[in-house]
Amino acid sequence: MKRILLEVFLVAALIGAGVFGFMNQKQAATSKAKITELTAAVEAAEKSAKEKEESIKAAEEEMHALQEEMAPLEEKTNQLEAVKAALASGSTLTDLENAYKKEKTLSAERQAGLGALRMLTKGAEDPGALEAFRKALQLSELGDRKNTICAAQLGLVAAGEKIKVMSDCLPKSEKAGHGDKEEKDAKDDGHGKKDDGHGKKEDGKGKKEGGHGDKKDEKHAAPHWGYEGEMGPEKWGKEFPTCSAGKSQSPLDIKGPFVKSRVVVSADYKEGPLKMLNNGHTIQVVVSPGSKLRIDGVAHELLQFHFHRPSEEKIDGKPMAMVVHFVHKNADGKLAVLGVLLKEGNENPGIKTLWANLPKEENVEYAPDGVNFNPGNLLPREFDFYSYEGSLTTPPCTEGVRFFILKTTVNIAKEQVQAFPFKMNARPVQPLNGREILSN
Repeated sequence: MKRILLEVFLVAALIGAGVFGFMNQKQAATSKAKITELTAAVEAAEKSAKEKEESIKAAEEEMHALQEEMAPLEEKTNQLEAVKAALASGSTLTDLENAYKKEKTLSAERQAGLGALRMLTKGAEDPGALEAFRKALQLSELGDRKNTICAAQLGLVAAGEKIKVMSDCLPKSEKAGHGDKEEKDAKDDGHGKKDDGHGKKEDGKGKKEGGHGDKKDEKHAAPHWGYEGEMGPEKWGKEFPTCSAGKSQSPLDIKGPFVKSRVVVSADYKEGPLKMLNNGHTIQVVVSPGSKLRIDGVAHELLQFHFHRPSEEKIDGKPMAMVVHFVHKNADGKLAVLGVLLKEGNENPGIKTLWANLPKEENVEYAPDGVNFNPGNLLPREFDFYSYEGSLTTPPCTEGVRFFILKTTVNIAKEQVQAFPFKMNARPVQPLNGREILSN
């Protein structure tokens, strides 16, 4: 009996020991899992702390860089606030406006200055400031007044207007994001480069892509346009309202009746180094200072001259083979264009010199060594003319341009016409809209 009880006790002890061992093993496994979990959590916390430490360090470095950039900005801000405080009374603006009331028209530079002064005095929301900037843009001939265009465009942007800004007008930090090619394409639009003769670019090739064929519109560039296709002359008004809404547009079909003109016009052109540009739309000759057109004694500096094929102006409904437009500007910024019609006939010696030195690349000014040219070589001896108030013949079609079209034509050989790099780069004639055409 004792033996049986001993065996039972031993069996119970073994079972108890097994259960105890199993419980201890299970508890050890659970503890090990917790330790593993806690270790992973600690490692994750350490990694997160390290990342946060690196982020804090990067943020501190960025903050330090911003503080360095802020120093000159704060100085400029203080200067701007000082200027605004000095103009706050509005007396300076009143004085300037009173002085400008004596002027019949204001130049682009004066309009931009007036817009800036109004914005500083009355704030960015001032309608007068917006109107002045818009007029400055309208009056500015591209390439010749890039700074004025930039001032007007940036002024409108500062006032909250959504307009396209020339690449050349953007701050360096914004320019960098566009890349070298984009800047080149933006300049090819006609902004900041030589103009087409009226201060604007035009697509002499008439490409359907709007002026440059394989080039794409840039985000900050002005719209492309051409002489055919989606942005041909009949579509210019979509992007350039004055081209369709203007009432004094050029060119015209010149026909009677005429009003007698008593204006005296004379040209005094000087020989100078030949500088030529194929701007993708026409051949343009850049003229050195000194050549002038005098209108009733008022001097107009010759800026450049360029060619259209066929002539943009018509006489009694008939165009000539080509026309030369000599573009001038007086001290008040007013433009005057002298047009010389080229009739197919004998070879023209002046054209021969020009065509012999045509630029081989677009948008690159070419100045052949030792070659001089006098623009007067392309003028006829007689200076009888037709005259009218018109506009730029290319977008944005700004009005207020005085045209003088000489009655006497100049010869150009058929081969010389065919050698001109552009088959067609002429805007169609525009409605007269009640204007008078003068004849001396």
